[in-house]
Amino acid sequence: MKEDIFTYFTSFLKNLERGKIHYTLQSNRDHAVMVIATVPGERWEIEFFADGSVEVERFISDGEIYGENILSELLTKYADPEFDNVEQPQEDILNVMREQNSRSKALHKK
Repeated sequence: MKEDIFTYFTSFLKNLERGKIHYTLQSNRDHAVMVIATVPGERWEIEFFADGSVEVERFISDGEIYGENILSELLTKYADPEFDNVEQPQEDILNVMREQNSRSKALHKK
């Protein structure tokens, strides 16, 4: 437990910035601020509580990358039970997205 949690919190944020580690701030629980830091293959959820305590949860990727087809499966699996009709994206929208992705890749190769 940290006595001056605000100083510890701001020092931690400065360390993330100096380390060029991307982060966002959220508030999901009473009396706590969450820092979500992302690094290649990992995401960290660090919660700083008003009482001075700190909790860290670390999510590590297995490295597997999925295509767009997994989206309907994920929605079906995790959506609210009342949500029973997963709409499939219109093919023309998907084609536009694919074309933009191809252009972006071509620009980065130059």
